[in-house]
Amino acid sequence: MKMDYHVHLEEGPYSFGWLERTSQAITAFHSPEGLEKGSKEFITWQTNVLKHRLDQGCYSEEWLDFYLIRAKQLGLKEVGIVDHLYRFKETKAYFEKNLILDESDLGKMQRYWLDSVMTEDMNNFVDIIMRSKEKWHREGIELKLGMEADYFVGSEAELTELLSEYPWDYVIGSVHFVDGWGFDNPQTANKFEDMDLKALYERFFTTVEKAIRSELFDFVAHLDNLKVFKFKVDDTEFMMNWYKRIADALVETGTATEVNAGLFYRYPVQEMCPGPAFVKVLVDRGVEFTVSSDSHFPDDLGKYTVVNADMLKSLGVEKLVGFERREKKDFSI
Repeated sequence: MKMDYHVHLEEGPYSFGWLERTSQAITAFHSPEGLEKGSKEFITWQTNVLKHRLDQGCYSEEWLDFYLIRAKQLGLKEVGIVDHLYRFKETKAYFEKNLILDESDLGKMQRYWLDSVMTEDMNNFVDIIMRSKEKWHREGIELKLGMEADYFVGSEAELTELLSEYPWDYVIGSVHFVDGWGFDNPQTANKFEDMDLKALYERFFTTVEKAIRSELFDFVAHLDNLKVFKFKVDDTEFMMNWYKRIADALVETGTATEVNAGLFYRYPVQEMCPGPAFVKVLVDRGVEFTVSSDSHFPDDLGKYTVVNADMLKSLGVEKLVGFERREKKDFSI
């Protein structure tokens, strides 16, 4: 069964880099014949296409169709579209409570980032996915509605309320912030250099474990994404103890996880999430898995999902999990 359960439609901040990456994605599916790249005619076409993309808005059927085209090309049978909770204006109070947004350099940077990415309404996202399900089904692919929700210790009630009114097929739990700092933002990566890495990983894994034990999530994403910029703890016993604790929490709560390729092809660490030693512990303890590309553009959909499913199979995993209206389903690899 070929699947990809962690797929994003769009994310800012909106910049010339974002425009360039968006153009690259569009060109992967639709490129004008007879126009040479670098020519004035090509850049005119490119500019018009990008304006059309922006005018349509974040959640357009035309943009989603690119994902459908790629899914059919790859033979995927289930695709889960999610967005980050911080994309939605309805969640402003939740993130303002939990992020460093003060007058420090970090606070100003994170305020700029949050204001730049928190541009959408949750109903619009839910509507486009729900309206598209039947179309995808006719094409032989089950489209699933998900949400990737950042977990903060002590804010479980607020998160439950934010998610309560929508027909999710699944909710992903994730940890992108430690003590209010968004550690996967390249603009703040230098903060790692001043950290006691073992203490930092202790706080990170403690938060991941609490996220799992909150039982708010159907699966918890990229369990070791703190390694994003290659800052790792050189203490095998320390790391193995945490791998086992996280695995036990997943098994005891019946929560699944994923093998996520996003860090492998988009970030300096260039490693799957979780890494090989962590995956081995998870498999040995009987944790359930799905697989995901963590794509943010349609041309990245499905990346390495088959590779990672085959890797899990080689370790003895016989099935992957999918979801429908918060109910878990099993699929043979």
